[in-house]
Order: sequence, then C-alpha cells, then structure tokens
Amino acid sequence: MKKGFLMLIGAMMISAVGAQQLTEGEMALVYFTPKNNVLLDFDYTVDVYEAGIYHKYAEEMLGISEAISETRTEYQLTKVKIGRNTLADSNRPHKVVPDKVFPAQLLSIDSRGLLMGYNLPIEKEKEEQHKPKADRPKQKSADDAFQFLPLTDEQLEIRGEEARAKAVAKQIYRIRETRMFILGGEVENPPADGQAMRLVLKELDEQEKELVALFIGRHSSHKEHKQIVHQPIENAAEERFCLYFSDENGFTSPENIDADSIIVTLKVNRQSAQPAVVSKKQDKNAPVPSQLVYNLPGSVDITVVYKEATLAEKNIPVAQYGIDVPLSRELFTGDKLPVIRFDTRTGNIRSIQQ
Repeated sequence: MKKGFLMLIGAMMISAVGAQQLTEGEMALVYFTPKNNVLLDFDYTVDVYEAGIYHKYAEEMLGISEAISETRTEYQLTKVKIGRNTLADSNRPHKVVPDKVFPAQLLSIDSRGLLMGYNLPIEKEKEEQHKPKADRPKQKSADDAFQFLPLTDEQLEIRGEEARAKAVAKQIYRIRETRMFILGGEVENPPADGQAMRLVLKELDEQEKELVALFIGRHSSHKEHKQIVHQPIENAAEERFCLYFSDENGFTSPENIDADSIIVTLKVNRQSAQPAVVSKKQDKNAPVPSQLVYNLPGSVDITVVYKEATLAEKNIPVAQYGIDVPLSRELFTGDKLPVIRFDTRTGNIRSIQQ
C-alpha cells in the first residue's frame, strides 16, 4: 500500500465537502484542488546617517567639508520578486471511492490534502535538516555609536563644546604624528618586529577613526525585505491594490503624505471549456471518464509599478482560475498501471508514464 494512501474517516466522513457529500461510514479518499496566493517579496536598503557631536567644527578643525550634520534614516526600494504559495481549496474537493476498475488505494496525497500522484514508486523519506537561522548583524544605535574613545580624563572634563572639540582635534593630530614617527623610525622604543608594528599601526588607525567620527559622523547600510501575501479575488477579471513606501519611513500607511504608491495590477486569464455536445446516439467507443480529475489552471498577469517605473511583471499559473478535467477510465484498465505525477502547486499533470 502506498505511503500516500489516506482513509478519510471520522469528522470528514460526516461533513460536507462542497458539492460532493460524504456519508457516515463511507469508504472514500478525498483530495482537494490547490489554491494559490500571490507573494510579493520586496528588497530595500536602509541607510542610517548619524551626525557627529562636533560636526559644526569638522571643516574648521579638520578641514573636512562633508560631515553629516543631522541624524536620519533613508530607505530605497530596489526590487521585488513575484511568486506564490499554495494551500488546499476547500471549495473544490474530489471524492474517490474504491471500485474494481479503479484502484483508488494507489493515490498519493500530501498532508495538505493535495494530490501528488498515482501509482508512485515508494521513496525513502528524507529527513529535513533544520539549520538555525543566522542572526542578523546587530545595528549600532545612536546611543552606542561613540564608545571606547581614546580620550584622557582631562579631555573628558573640559567644559564647553568648542573647547572639547579642540581637545579631540589635537588628539587626532597627535595620533597622526605618532604614526609618522613610527613609520619613519623616529621613536625611542620602536615595535620589535613587523607584526608588532602592524598591530600598533592598526590600533592607531582605529583610535583615529573613532575620534574623526565625532566630527564627520557615521554611515551604515543594510538590506531588508518585506513579503506581502495577496489572495486574488475569485470573481474579478482585473484588480488593483496599492502599497505605500517613503524614503523617510520605508513601508508605511496611506496616511503618510510623503509616501509614494506601489501599484500592483492583476489581470486574470481564466480557463474555460466548450459546452458538451449532447447526442441522442451514444458512441460506444467514446472514452469514459474516471473518478480521477486534474486541474487545468488559469493564470494571472502581475505588474508592479513604483514612481511610474515598472519594478517587475510576471505571468504565473493560478489554480483557482482553472477547470477540472477527468482522466479516461481506459488509462487504468491495462495490465500495467500508469505512473502519474501531479503538480501540487497547480493541480495540473506533470507526467504520465506507462
């Protein structure tokens, strides 16, 4: 018996599943047609600018004219990936009852109730390796931006902002002079070897960097992403909805007057079937439908526009805009049963092998 064989009893046996009713005690298999949601995965960058506490004196004391004068955060939307996720459509169940012609026990159904295949070969289940997610690097805040400064007690006790800025500037120049003396071999106790010299110079560079940041400020950048899940409207031919993004706040609400609209448009392409031709004379050779049906999906054309520029556009299959198509009963009556694989995302057939 295949691992996907599911005998649905208990609560499902006495509940209604759409147009197909299960009666209490009935032996049957039930699978569902898939249903898709649209996923929009946005990537954006976050740039944090922190003003130095002595930024007003950067040009005067250090000759630096491009110091950060105000603390701010800027957001920039870079790209969006269009995808989908899948769940079972409770409004489209399919009941299969065992009979002599159709061996229903060969169905493989996953834990969501979606049809995976028929007469699939037995495969060993692979254990999923659950690796812990890497922690995101901690971003420095304004409170801990300027710590471990190489200042003396006297410099820290100086009163007056300008006087303290001058003391820090002098310390920067002393560090630079010390570096020059070491490189020129003009110190009384030079580093013992090349490795020691590199460590000393590295320490001096780090001290200077920390002190200069008090004047020019700091800039850090990292990437973020936001995922939007949208369930397409069942009966709509076209729909449009908006998200809101601003350079100052990132993703925000429509009440933010500084935000720009991200316009998402969905155009639905439904599958349809021609009405069956009813003939008074039945063709004895006409194929007889089996209990097993697959889904021929429709599709959606998705366009994402931001600041009048198209960020992304894509056509994706969408299961709920499809139609049910039965497989021929003759397919299951030969000496060798077929191996059928279904796409659990759309309900369509992936392959049939005899």
